[in-house]
Amino acid sequence: MTFIPKKSVLILSASLTLTGVASASLDNLSLEDPLTQTVAVDLSKLSLNCIHTPYPYKPGHVLFSEADLQEPKQYHPAFYGCFDWHSAVHGHWTLVKLLKTFPEMENAAQIREKLSSSLTAENIQTELAYFQTEGRGSFERMYGWAWLLKLAEEIATFEDPDAQHWHKALKPLCDYLVASYLDFLPKQTYPIRRGVHPNTAFGLAFAWDYAVVAGETELIELIKSRAMDYFAADSDYPAAFEQGGDNFFSPSLMEADLMRRILSPEVFSLWLDKFLPGIPQKHPKNLFEPAFVSDRTDGYIVHLDGLNLSRAWCMAGISKALPKEDPRRKILIESAWIHATTALPELASGHYEGEHWLASFAVYMLSEFKGI
Repeated sequence: MTFIPKKSVLILSASLTLTGVASASLDNLSLEDPLTQTVAVDLSKLSLNCIHTPYPYKPGHVLFSEADLQEPKQYHPAFYGCFDWHSAVHGHWTLVKLLKTFPEMENAAQIREKLSSSLTAENIQTELAYFQTEGRGSFERMYGWAWLLKLAEEIATFEDPDAQHWHKALKPLCDYLVASYLDFLPKQTYPIRRGVHPNTAFGLAFAWDYAVVAGETELIELIKSRAMDYFAADSDYPAAFEQGGDNFFSPSLMEADLMRRILSPEVFSLWLDKFLPGIPQKHPKNLFEPAFVSDRTDGYIVHLDGLNLSRAWCMAGISKALPKEDPRRKILIESAWIHATTALPELASGHYEGEHWLASFAVYMLSEFKGI
């Protein structure tokens, strides 16, 4: 999600135009049924095009000797595409989610082939060995960890023969990351509130979802305890200072999206009233209006497309945690939909800086509108 040399952008942008991604399906969406099969096929093409595209690539790789100078695929045979490790992981999640939602989609066979070639026991053991190497304990902490657990959660809840194989292959890496959360969170004294990868609330939210599905009770209790330590006393959050120029998360909304998981509906409603008291007045104004993206060829500025999508998923999730009669629900849903319909038509921009990752944010966002 950073700058790519101009030459690489031109080459990859040209290849992306050949995927047949149609923007029309993303221009005319309905709140009642936002994730249609047509939309799913179009978004899947973005992930299909990048999960096995090795370059350009941005390694998060610490070198301990010359022996560590190897191709990324040597270390990451499952997740070597999509510019960086975490984007490759959530690109795989995107394909699993769409296949599970629409098993008869027209490119289902291609999706299955791609997933099966990545998610093998041998590949995941190599990925695990990388994590276990001394000095790499902070690799992808917690953004990539969270997305890997989200991928595992999606597979674990997919009643499908192929998914059973993928689940078995992923399990050792999932177990390692659960242990990593259990080891790290007691040592993280302060939360990270920035609107980019290290955001603590995001890392806890997706880990919570996995822990609930997998029955990881120790992790559930630890996340709840840490969330309360970090965020329970927050009030009058200074959301007027959002959005940052390279943000793809809203720190305030991501925190609220975590706390609606942790707290009972009644307690969450009271907490939200103290945390963001201006919601009934749509205050601060900038929190309820989409961010403007001035240059989608810039790997950091295009983060703001992701911000619009993640704001939408947070607002949708928060609204579902509030009572039906709560006036904040309507305000949040309306703003979420404005953010969604602002960002979605721009996903197939032809620029790899956004196209290698934004489909994942879009699919998760659209899935959060279900049952709203």
